[in-house]
Amino acid sequence: MIKYIQLLLVCSLLACSSNSSKKENTTMPEGANHLIHSTSPYLLQHAYNPVQWYPWGEEALAKAKKEDKPILVSIGYSACHWCHVMEKESFENDSIADLMNKHFVCIKVDREERPDIDQIYMDALQAMGQNGGWPLNVFLTADQKPFYGGTYFPPQGWAQALSQIAKVYETKRNEVEASANELTEAIATSETIKYQLASDHSDITVASLDSMFRKLSTRFDREKGGFNQPPKFPMPSNWLFLLRYYHLTKDPLALSQIELTLNEIANGGIYDQVGGGFARYSVDANWLIPHFEKMLYDNGQLLSLYSEAYTLTQKRLYKNVVYHTIAWLEREMTNEEGGFYSALDADSEGEEGKFYVWTNEELEVLLNDNAPLIKAYYNASEQGNWEEGKNILHKKLDDSIFAENHKITTEELQRIVNEANEVLLKEREKRERPGLDDKILSGWNALTVKGLVDAYNAFGEERFLNIAIKNADFITEKMMDGDKLYRNYKNGKASIDGYLEDYAFAIDAFAALYQATFDERWLKKAKELTDYTLEHFFDKEENLFFYTDNSSQKLIARKKEIFDNVIPSSNSQMAINLYVLGTIYDKNEYKNISTAMLSKVKSLLSTDIGYLSNWGCLYTYMATPTAEIAIVGENALAKRSEFVQRYIPNKVMMGASSDSNLPLMEGKTTAAGKTTIYVCYNKTCKLPVHEVKKAFDQLQKP
Repeated sequence: MIKYIQLLLVCSLLACSSNSSKKENTTMPEGANHLIHSTSPYLLQHAYNPVQWYPWGEEALAKAKKEDKPILVSIGYSACHWCHVMEKESFENDSIADLMNKHFVCIKVDREERPDIDQIYMDALQAMGQNGGWPLNVFLTADQKPFYGGTYFPPQGWAQALSQIAKVYETKRNEVEASANELTEAIATSETIKYQLASDHSDITVASLDSMFRKLSTRFDREKGGFNQPPKFPMPSNWLFLLRYYHLTKDPLALSQIELTLNEIANGGIYDQVGGGFARYSVDANWLIPHFEKMLYDNGQLLSLYSEAYTLTQKRLYKNVVYHTIAWLEREMTNEEGGFYSALDADSEGEEGKFYVWTNEELEVLLNDNAPLIKAYYNASEQGNWEEGKNILHKKLDDSIFAENHKITTEELQRIVNEANEVLLKEREKRERPGLDDKILSGWNALTVKGLVDAYNAFGEERFLNIAIKNADFITEKMMDGDKLYRNYKNGKASIDGYLEDYAFAIDAFAALYQATFDERWLKKAKELTDYTLEHFFDKEENLFFYTDNSSQKLIARKKEIFDNVIPSSNSQMAINLYVLGTIYDKNEYKNISTAMLSKVKSLLSTDIGYLSNWGCLYTYMATPTAEIAIVGENALAKRSEFVQRYIPNKVMMGASSDSNLPLMEGKTTAAGKTTIYVCYNKTCKLPVHEVKKAFDQLQKP
């Protein structure tokens, strides 16, 4: 039946195209639609479209039922280039808007505010046999059941689609509703059934990680790093998994691919060489041409990745990237309260990337005598390396090699480059800036807190920790009500119930903050949020978590997020959280749930590790004993800072200046009046020592 309706609509559209090449405030300014009272910058971008858009909510859904009209849900986000294109071409077109208003109740959704809605209707589109993407345009019956959808439509095709869908809905209503029911049943199917997830209780061993690595390695681009097909996304969790795999196995291929990838990304156009921070992805295989939007969630995770990689390799490039990116975060992405904004648009002045690219003439005028050297360093030329004489600044050589080729020291090169970057950054600030998505999302902020803590661990820079603490305070004070977390913050107000990803990343961030500061308030917050998720999100029958709170608005399906993507899945992160907190609190209930969750995906790890890499990280923790490091005494934090300078991913850190009620801290006191370190495995401790070097010697070798 689904295929019948799809065929009916597609045939109709082809026939047409062959003939030619909570309730919102109802007070609205003149010319505005119902989005005018939204907090989402993406929705506000559409607030003066002639389309009578509504936000998702009871008003729009009730209107569809009352008027017996189908619903058009159009989903996107503020930094989405093709979303902007479709708005300009179609949603600002009066005649097309008339068609939309006449036949449909039109709802706009910001996928970053409402990923629960996006998940459902993206699944529906894929169940129709189409590729996903944004803008996502899906047509629903009045009771929210999908029956047709697509992504970007050019204006003529969109107008034809609207007319044909309206006609089919009117004349073939029974078939449409039957198709919608079938689709809804398909997308409401449990992920456990859909992906045939069955508990696998086989042993967790280091040797079994080899098959995961071999599978992942078949996709390596061994010349330019990353994986072998553009577009190329950084995919931080894949490389974090490989860092852990290398730590356990010392496989040189794993390390070489990690370094190749991180070097190429850091030297490429996907990295903002002048201002710091990473674009969302590269459209080419060489990491040269970015899709220029910058997302907070990428940059937060990449802080973690480059910091961990530095701890292992001590590469100066990685340190520079972290410091530069945090400078961008402070300069462009932080509000006065310490919250982090969501994204920067790819476009400015109607052109993608205009804010970031340079002409040869601009570089000559701005850099004077240093222009030849900087142009060579960043591979800029008169003809340009992108389009119409424009240059995307990028590097091809390591600084030491470039400096040697130009007969200067590496230090002198760095001085000249830093001065040039300051000049270019100052000039760039005079340009019209890309649009800023200034909503604050708790989960994305938490990812960035974790990145800042990892940077603090790697470099000991107190400023990084202070930024992290200020943001964590912001989350707890502005985005929480007791143990309940909210998704969104804008204009002094938190709104939208938090999703599992928000809780999962906040728990991870707070647990990391405890291990960086030994301030137990963060650990208590992490446990409170964990207990809330177990009560309101956990499915005891399937040993997995739902994506939505059981007290939140009900949709046509309640999904579970299993697979890791650009952002790790909320279930994999919760499984890691339960393992870490279960270890720190000596709470078997947590650890048993974590083990049961991993067992559900274990059979997929050897075949789909590229989309389960955060689960793979958990597997590495369980494959060997986790070190329990407890430090007691006045200098506990100083010893902790020294301890984290070496790459040891499979550990938990606990500490106190005197006493602590944590189970694994009981009975641990200073010896001989000195700050004392205890290295333990499964609650069994080695002899207490006072020197970090001796504690390292007590660690079990992988």
